[in-house]
Amino acid sequence: MSETGLPSGWEVRHSNSKNLPYYFYAATKESSWDPPADTDSEKLKAYMAQHHSSDTIRPDLPAPKEGKIRAAHLLIKHKDSRRPSSWREAKITRTKEDALDILLKHEATIRSGQKSLGDLAVTESDCNSARKRGDLGFFGRGDMQKEFENAAFALKPGEVSHVVVSASGVHLIERLG
Repeated sequence: MSETGLPSGWEVRHSNSKNLPYYFYAATKESSWDPPADTDSEKLKAYMAQHHSSDTIRPDLPAPKEGKIRAAHLLIKHKDSRRPSSWREAKITRTKEDALDILLKHEATIRSGQKSLGDLAVTESDCNSARKRGDLGFFGRGDMQKEFENAAFALKPGEVSHVVVSASGVHLIERLG
């Protein structure tokens, strides 16, 4: 096992089209957005936070088109999520209740001012956007799952939602613009 926490032969590469890291196995030329089985999740989490995370939210993104907003989120998946795997864990086995407990602790940390949503997303979010401090960029109506979209559009810039439940898992959303 390497410093990345990935099984032998696997490496982290960077997608130029999506501007996100992915996992690649040279022997078979297999690639995946999610880590392979037998990954050391804690080692991978530390490696990705150090080598594949953006230090700041990019304010230089182009201005949004009419009707679009910009948001970041922190996602905690559970075993009944639409895709119960992530860059942090190859197979997610926690219950929805456990995911909610984790997210509520993160919400308390954010609301107390100890850390920002972006700071927590880098190491705690199960979404690949963690590398960009949870930043999803600009999106419009119909681009996201309905529950997520409704919550994001209801926020004012700078506001953080309470728990939002979707097919992907449980989220906290911060409207950036």
